[in-house]
Amino acid sequence: MRHFPAFLDLRSRAVLLLGEGEAIESKAALLRGAGATLRRSARFEPEALDGCAAAFGAGAPEADLRALSELAQARGVPVNIVDRPELCSFITPAILDRDPVTIGISTGGTAPVLARLLRQRIEAVLPPGLSRLGALAERFKETARRALPDTAARRRFWEAVLRGPAASLALEGREEEAARSVEAALAGAEMRSPGFVHLVGAGPGAADLLTLRALRVLGEADVVVHDRLVPEEVLDLARRDARRIFVGKARARHCVPQDQINELLVELAREGLQVVRLKGGDPFVFGRGGEEAEALAAAGIPYAVVPGVTAALACAASAGIALTHRDCAQALVLATGHTRDGEVGLDFAALARPGHTLAIYMGVSTLARVRDGLLAAGLPPATPAALVENGSRPDQRVLRGTLPEVAAAAPGWTQGGPALLLVGEAVGRGGLEGSDPAGSGQEGGSPQRGGPERSNLG
Repeated sequence: MRHFPAFLDLRSRAVLLLGEGEAIESKAALLRGAGATLRRSARFEPEALDGCAAAFGAGAPEADLRALSELAQARGVPVNIVDRPELCSFITPAILDRDPVTIGISTGGTAPVLARLLRQRIEAVLPPGLSRLGALAERFKETARRALPDTAARRRFWEAVLRGPAASLALEGREEEAARSVEAALAGAEMRSPGFVHLVGAGPGAADLLTLRALRVLGEADVVVHDRLVPEEVLDLARRDARRIFVGKARARHCVPQDQINELLVELAREGLQVVRLKGGDPFVFGRGGEEAEALAAAGIPYAVVPGVTAALACAASAGIALTHRDCAQALVLATGHTRDGEVGLDFAALARPGHTLAIYMGVSTLARVRDGLLAAGLPPATPAALVENGSRPDQRVLRGTLPEVAAAAPGWTQGGPALLLVGEAVGRGGLEGSDPAGSGQEGGSPQRGGPERSNLG
């Protein structure tokens, strides 16, 4: 974040406008709308800055603009010289004004036209009556504060109101009916927020592969309990004031044991908090979400599951591998290279059947045993395989070859990231390579293909 966003209260405060022309008049119109007292000057005099809360300059001689910038910054007065970021201590965003709702969009001064285009796009999807909805919330702000002193309970109340009938009535211009609906909701509101846990799949790591529901509950969470596979760009989608608790674990190295994670979720919910348990991939696909759901149910804690894009789907798609194909793969099998005690416990005879694509999670350290088990069960040695590391992320790497080749090369190839093994005839089908895990839209995808991103064996 290049600039810290802030909204200044300029009501009845002096603001200096230096210069003439369209640009400075545009600033003057915005400042009048904010209730500022304008102090106009065509040339810069130091005393004009006395008592000012901010200063703007445009359309004045260069020496005057520089003098204003230097003196204002020396005095700690916010200054903006239009289209001269090197002379500014702050920049003005593209503004969408639906008083009392104000939205500012900034590109850090690098692309003002882009900011305006984004403002237009946002404005097109916001309801025209948004200002009435903001006014409704403002009308009942203090009443709700007194009736619901518990912060979490008050937050839940407003989330329900602003998604419910009162909001619809306000947007339609039926303000008094909306007010009565808010009053009725307040009368029936719980003094303390009931706790709730969402078991949320964060997907393979790319933030834009989150589901819309996952995005919503992240925005509502009081606390986020997360694993090591959840990247910062996903965590940053949570509420800014949401508490984060890291409980990550890697193979054989547990930051917090699973039973303690279960107890933590129960404890947080009993405090009346809205909890998001954020897990890489899908919580019910080798994510121990089932164990957590059982613990919550046993404790009487209400919960819901938000599915995520599991690694098999994400890795295959980003590596250009079709998991099923009517000519050679009529079934997809998800399996784990580890069981609870850390040993391989797979039914290799079932997995080696023809017409299957195998997706084996967490199997890098046991890859040799998986290979031996499949070959002993009758899987042809020439069966194609691929090991996808950091699937769907910009640093994705793919190792391709036959299963024996991949198993032999993997120990020296892998860099320790999460990896998925894909095995089957469909894995070797041509014509699908060159997908773009980063979504860049480039021909052939992100830089890789033949370099460190991909190794083709044999």
